[in-house]
Amino acid sequence: MSDTSCYIGVDLGTSGLRVLLINEAQETVSSAEQPYGVQHPNAGWSEQDPAHWLKALQTAFNTLRKKAPKAYQRVKAIGVSGHMHGAVLLNKQGKVLRPCILWNDARSHLEAAALDQMPLFRERSGNIVFPGFTAPKIAWVKRNEPEVFNAITQVLLPAAYLNYWFTGHTFSDYSDSSGTSWLNVDAQNWDEELLQATSLTTENMPKLIASNEVGATLKRDVAQALSLSEDVKVVGGAGDNAAAACGIGAIRNGQGFLSLGTSGVILLARDTCTPRPETAVHTFCHALAGRWFQMGVMLAATDCLNWLASVTGQSPQNLTSALGPKLQAPQDTRFFPYLSGERTPHNDPHIRGELSHITANTAPVTLTQSVLEGVSFALRDTFETLKMAGNAPQALTVIGGGSQSSYWLSLLATVLELPLMEPAEGEFGAALGAARLALSGDTQGDPEDIMYAPEIARVIEPDRHLVPNFNRAFERFKLDYDSLKRLQNNTSATTT
Repeated sequence: MSDTSCYIGVDLGTSGLRVLLINEAQETVSSAEQPYGVQHPNAGWSEQDPAHWLKALQTAFNTLRKKAPKAYQRVKAIGVSGHMHGAVLLNKQGKVLRPCILWNDARSHLEAAALDQMPLFRERSGNIVFPGFTAPKIAWVKRNEPEVFNAITQVLLPAAYLNYWFTGHTFSDYSDSSGTSWLNVDAQNWDEELLQATSLTTENMPKLIASNEVGATLKRDVAQALSLSEDVKVVGGAGDNAAAACGIGAIRNGQGFLSLGTSGVILLARDTCTPRPETAVHTFCHALAGRWFQMGVMLAATDCLNWLASVTGQSPQNLTSALGPKLQAPQDTRFFPYLSGERTPHNDPHIRGELSHITANTAPVTLTQSVLEGVSFALRDTFETLKMAGNAPQALTVIGGGSQSSYWLSLLATVLELPLMEPAEGEFGAALGAARLALSGDTQGDPEDIMYAPEIARVIEPDRHLVPNFNRAFERFKLDYDSLKRLQNNTSATTT
């Protein structure tokens, strides 16, 4: 390997942190991962201590240094991708005031509903004010933790907090900031009136910069702790899905991906800003200047399979392997994957998951099939909503941990009636996208040349013989949602 410049992409995920070291030719040099947990102090709450991110970050960087010492010393720039919407609150000394409230936390549903009633929010932010977004979290803190709220000097998203730790400067990119409910996604600036609705000003917000723009260089003490030069640049970075779009090459109008991760995401790049908030579709700024993307999000995708694994004592891989290679027709046992409420298309923080049509003979393999089908039907719900918003892709690239299951990919292609493209082995996710943004920021290279699509290993076509069966099952799934909603509302009313 020649002595070329190298770049690090950091993917700050919900369940762990991943770092990727590439060279200027975008060849993978090394990588490292560090897990951490999520705390649920109350029902519907989801929090993390940012100190755990920093510990994982330093451990992962140290692993890179040991595995690839020469390349590590040639690092020129760092890009950070982070899970969106989280609220990291800092005081005037730059200290974290409380655990970060995460994207899948539903405690601020009342505050979100109140803000969403103000027409300016949908008009300017381009989105429904979802409970998982940042603005209602701040309103919740003001109401329930006034001593914390009164001490706030800065509100940072998770990726921006890592930028701050690296450099001592507060800056964030447009894609990540789109999920706060404070950014005007068309004008691409902080909106004073939206901030004032949550008793904040632009003084409380980080500087907005482009995803591949250099925000600052490493602080001296951080550079020493990481054994890197103080000249290493840190670029704006991106929200996790925008970074994944850069990693997968979904940068032009109509290009997109389906991500089977903790959450389930269908994202499509757009060359115009055309919000449709009434559909519960998200419209955010892309990591590339002058572009946007629309996506639908379900809150629990592989999380549902992980839940089943935890209660059966089997690994997710063993559960899906038991289904065999051939796609089966939908069966009567049904799973509703609303473990943490739902976003697209329901915007319902209260709905919860449920299994139905269980008998004494229901086996684990049947439960696995029902979980995969329930998640797939919820993604079909999302996909139909995206089509209503004017998005009709010819195919989608599939990424995320759940894409390792061939059965699930065949199921999804059939449920969506859409070919799915499986990338060849290699890097193509958010960590690569973040590293590409660092490379672009350092070299000033054309992002369109840098953000190319990966080689496709195979295309999974829908099983045309089973499409009618799954269409009928999907229609039942949609009807059953309404029944489930009424049942849960009645149960809640009875117990209160």
